[in-house]
Amino acid sequence: MTTANTWDETLDDLGRRRARVLEMGGPDRVAKHRGKGKLDARARIERLLDPGTFQEFGTLVGGDIAAADAIVTGSGLINGVPVMVGAEDFTTLAGSIAPGSNSKRYRLAELAVRDKVPLVMLLEGAGFRPTGDHYGRTPTDLLAQAQCSGKVPMVTAVLGPSAGHGALVAPVADFSIMSRQGCIFTAGPPVVKVSTGEDISKEDLGGPDVALPSGVVHNVAETDEDVLDEIRRYLSYFPPSAWSYPPVYLADETTGPRATPELLDIVSRDNVQSYDMRAVLDVVFDGTDWFEVQPERGTPIICALAHLGGHPVAVVANQPQVLAGSIDTEAADKAAHFIMVADSFHLPIIFLADNPGMLPGSESEREGVLRSGARMFVAQTAATTLKLHVTLRKAYGFGSMVMSLIGFDGQAGTFAYPGATMGAMGAAALSNASNAEADLAAELREMELKASYHSAEHMGFDELIRPEETRDVLLRSLQRGLYGRQTPAQPVQRTVIIP
Repeated sequence: MTTANTWDETLDDLGRRRARVLEMGGPDRVAKHRGKGKLDARARIERLLDPGTFQEFGTLVGGDIAAADAIVTGSGLINGVPVMVGAEDFTTLAGSIAPGSNSKRYRLAELAVRDKVPLVMLLEGAGFRPTGDHYGRTPTDLLAQAQCSGKVPMVTAVLGPSAGHGALVAPVADFSIMSRQGCIFTAGPPVVKVSTGEDISKEDLGGPDVALPSGVVHNVAETDEDVLDEIRRYLSYFPPSAWSYPPVYLADETTGPRATPELLDIVSRDNVQSYDMRAVLDVVFDGTDWFEVQPERGTPIICALAHLGGHPVAVVANQPQVLAGSIDTEAADKAAHFIMVADSFHLPIIFLADNPGMLPGSESEREGVLRSGARMFVAQTAATTLKLHVTLRKAYGFGSMVMSLIGFDGQAGTFAYPGATMGAMGAAALSNASNAEADLAAELREMELKASYHSAEHMGFDELIRPEETRDVLLRSLQRGLYGRQTPAQPVQRTVIIP
């Protein structure tokens, strides 16, 4: 006599419910979505994660009315490292947020901090669902997401229209990137029309041409696939959390010491002539595939993630091709945020200075250049991570201080090229300001050219170096400085008030 398997009916019911969830908004809506050249929420997660590693939770939230309650959530691996990931499903009720999906979002961030792993959010949603049920003492996902800040890497992708509450995770994140079809705004065009009378398209309201200059989003890539690949690249430079140090890549022919004679041709000795600082990065670091953050905003400064001797590093470099390297408001704001992110996750910061100071002028002052410069200065002086500095040709006034050219400011190494000019201001500006006669102006220029030797004589920096020695002195200083990591990593405790 056999006993009937009483599990069959129960498991069949579970299978039916799971199959319904996998359909998302149904075949027609999924096909329409993909017909726009986009991936659906589940395909996005599949592209983002290492194959076969996704483990979903909250599948039954939303019941039969809304598959997974319009957001797919779970964990997986990126480059072998665990991550938490959430993808809004636009095919289901426009990816809108209800109490159940809000709880799923909260749970994602809660688990990211608890398990000390990165959090990735893939956005394409209409914000809160107009039910009214989200008011009151329901879990608010932004509370948990804010708790992630400085503890685990947070990355957001905007892959379609993202509005209201859901969109707020992008500016909360350390790094945000959007596709060319992405749009992000406080409220979409219909609400704007009712509220203000303005008739505007979603692209003009919050597309890449708006979100990038505003700084709400850092980078842009063409397609969903490109965005997801860039997220994988970005996270490869970071540890899983602030409780661990960045990964080190095995040594090969690109990671060892080598001279950099190419810099003699790239960096003009004449301070007036321009050059592309990106070419310097190509030569100094392990390869040319370094990752630039916010390349289209604050262009007088380059902020990049690179490798030196196999070690991930953050690079803050003046760009002489833009405003002669003068630091404007957007550049300083960009650099301040980048420095704080790098410091939070223990990435060494390498400053490559070549600037005539903060950008002067009435427009710059109206934009608050001093406040932004102070923000960058506080961020870099408060940074607890390893810092290295090279002055290539010039660094004047406050523009030198925000680039970490301050004696005994905790740097693991400070260097300059011979003939590098520095001081409160350039000789030409000082001559004009003081109405100097020709002979005095010439004397000021001579003093300017000798400034690097004068500073070296007083330990203004550790050593004057030849351009050919740049990579090797940075690499040796980095390797020595990393020996200071003799205690377990911990989240950075900041006591400063950022201007």
